[in-house]
Amino acid sequence: MKGTGTLILAAAPIGRPEDASPRLAAALATTAVIAAEDTRRLRRLAGALGITVAGRVVSYYEAVETARATALLADLTEGRDVLLVTDAGMPTISDPGYRLVNAAVAAGVTVTVLPGPSAVTAALAVAGLPTDRFCFEGFPPRRARERSRRLAELSRERRTIVFFESPRRLASTLADLAAAFGPDRPCVACRELTKTHEEIRRGTLAELAAWSAGGVLGEITLVVAGRPATDAADAAGAAGSTEADIAALIAAEQQDGSSRRDAVSRVAARLGRPRREVYDAAIRAARPDGSQAPD
Repeated sequence: MKGTGTLILAAAPIGRPEDASPRLAAALATTAVIAAEDTRRLRRLAGALGITVAGRVVSYYEAVETARATALLADLTEGRDVLLVTDAGMPTISDPGYRLVNAAVAAGVTVTVLPGPSAVTAALAVAGLPTDRFCFEGFPPRRARERSRRLAELSRERRTIVFFESPRRLASTLADLAAAFGPDRPCVACRELTKTHEEIRRGTLAELAAWSAGGVLGEITLVVAGRPATDAADAAGAAGSTEADIAALIAAEQQDGSSRRDAVSRVAARLGRPRREVYDAAIRAARPDGSQAPD
């Protein structure tokens, strides 16, 4: 659109300031409006790069994203360029930015990107797991029940999976991953990537769950191997052809502490069958007359 500004999405360093690109440095020094997830961190980055920020700086974090997007879109339509940066990595990737990009595209505003550091691709590169196909899941659900349900759905995923996780929830998430994917599934935990105390911890989900149980600090990215073409889940799928087999799989899940609801969800995900079908099959197996479960 003629006369409008440009929305510039810029990747910020995930650790070391010297990883900032020359294009980011130039944009920080010259862009009219800078929307930053944390304005203090932005100014520290500019200081480390020896840059004076001349443009107007506004905060743009999750709680104010919707309200600020409207004002920033007005800046863009009035001809001012807007530079969007988050604390680390690329805006919109588990960080604020999607709403503003969506609004800018709808308004016909030009959107461009200054590529750079990303915890997702950095972790994938060092993990040593297949990278030809992968999926990014961001942060798993915080609540234990929702997290277990989501991981059960992902247990059949054959692509390498990348997660972000808080150090406070890391141990419980790894334990849930081991329960849903199997304790022997390979995993790599990348802690404090590019920083002074960077640590790349490789092992099985069970081993990493034990490692994290004592407490872990820092930013965490998990890279988990996809389900192999033939593994225990396939064997379970073959065994689960009868109602008695399904009932046995659900009972095994419950012995590990899962509720009946979660056990049914996990078995349904492992077998690739609708949850209701698995539930009804288990009920019929438990009834001498094989009658259907009530609606």
